[in-house]
Amino acid sequence: MNTKKSIRTLTALSASLVFVSLSAFAADRKIFVANEGAGTVSVIDGATFKVTGHIAVGAGAHNVQVSPDGKLAWVTNNGAPKATDSGKGHSGAGHGAMAQSGEVWAIDTNTDAVVARVVVGKHPAHVVVSADNRWAYVTNGGDNTVSVVDTASLKVTDTVPTGEYPHGLRLSPDGKQVYVANLKGNTVSVIDTESRKEIEKIPVGKGPAQVGFTSDGHLAFVSLSQEASVAVIDPASRKVIRKVSVGEVPIQLYATPDNRFLFVANQGRRKNPGNTVSVIDLANFSTQQIQVGSGAHGVVLGSDGRHAYVSNLYANTVTVIDVQTSKAVATVSVGAGPNGISVTP
Repeated sequence: MNTKKSIRTLTALSASLVFVSLSAFAADRKIFVANEGAGTVSVIDGATFKVTGHIAVGAGAHNVQVSPDGKLAWVTNNGAPKATDSGKGHSGAGHGAMAQSGEVWAIDTNTDAVVARVVVGKHPAHVVVSADNRWAYVTNGGDNTVSVVDTASLKVTDTVPTGEYPHGLRLSPDGKQVYVANLKGNTVSVIDTESRKEIEKIPVGKGPAQVGFTSDGHLAFVSLSQEASVAVIDPASRKVIRKVSVGEVPIQLYATPDNRFLFVANQGRRKNPGNTVSVIDLANFSTQQIQVGSGAHGVVLGSDGRHAYVSNLYANTVTVIDVQTSKAVATVSVGAGPNGISVTP
């Protein structure tokens, strides 16, 4: 046996294993945070957890969503800031409709520059983008609709009526449906993406704020901001199959990529802020709590599931959680009133 050749082979194999191990836990490239009170989007470096810049966007920037290809970050807002804007952020669980049409802006994630603006409906809240990056869906809380934006032509091609005050929305993993949380309607609208029509309203409970899915599509979820619980939906029957108690005023939620856990941000109220994330074990629906900042509002998981990122509305910070240890590992100061949060793939 050639000893030197064996040593070289083992060395190469060890280096390869180290590379694979490190690749499995590669840092998320960038984290984007919509600061509603500041009218900005903060950009956090995923390797250092340091803010690298603040991008000026429209007034009341509420939600941000990175497209599946990672090239654009879409931000909902109420248009270019005006001198009369108060700069006060929204709670996400009870803000009123605006009189004027809102907009969705697109940020180039490489240059951090705004590259597009599209007028949508009144008081846009959340935005999601289809897997092929061609369509953006925007909830308009002020006129009870969802705008469908052609991301190539930058035009609204369809407007879909929903329940009262649509807020959070997400696409089903197969891309065939959009689930929309109707904050004041106590329902979830199901929109067929082919016909672009609402095909069902699912009664869910009080104050539905945001929806989510497991990546396999077997379960859907909606946070019930006025019940301190999460409703679990069977997408096949489109019925609520159980409710799980969490903290006060739960807002955003997100399942881990392996479908084992659901992270729920518990905002509470300004006079009695929440400062926890509930982690629901999807095998038995037991929960544990992780302490974060004041007014936990938005939550997202990195693409590899290693970290969860939580925007803290009242603390003006983002908490970084190590998912494996269930511990906060960093706190990052951002702009005023951080709401939506999204990560580049």
